[in-house]
Amino acid sequence: MAFSYDPFRDLDTLTERMLSRASDVGQSMRSMPVDLFRSGDHYVLRCDLPGADPGSVDVGVDGRTLTIRAQRSAQPEDVEWLAQERPTGTFVRQLTLGRGLDLDRIEATYADGVLSLSLPVAEEAKPRRIPIAVGGSSGQPTVEAPGAASAT
Repeated sequence: MAFSYDPFRDLDTLTERMLSRASDVGQSMRSMPVDLFRSGDHYVLRCDLPGADPGSVDVGVDGRTLTIRAQRSAQPEDVEWLAQERPTGTFVRQLTLGRGLDLDRIEATYADGVLSLSLPVAEEAKPRRIPIAVGGSSGQPTVEAPGAASAT
């Protein structure tokens, strides 16, 4: 049985793995990670923007599209870099918002490299109790069932 041995095959495989991992790390660093949760009658969206210039952070709504944009300035070029893993430039994230949100009352704060948005639920989308009428249509008075709240 004859074997053909390529001494560079293992090196090529190792190099390919290292480059693909480096590419994956680069992609994850260039993204804008977010957390989204509901708290009572509003949603909270938190975006990590470490090192972003606070004056460059911009949040806008166009139709149902929420756009978050931030800029991280380039580092000095007159230095000898030993490692440079923090990406610079413009970071953009767009999210499509549902119809049950009050887009006119969105609030945003930026502190410690985290952008926090409060997205309130629209009044018409909030859960509510429906009153139950008791009685017939024969002219008898209508009485609300105990525990039923009026709709607001």
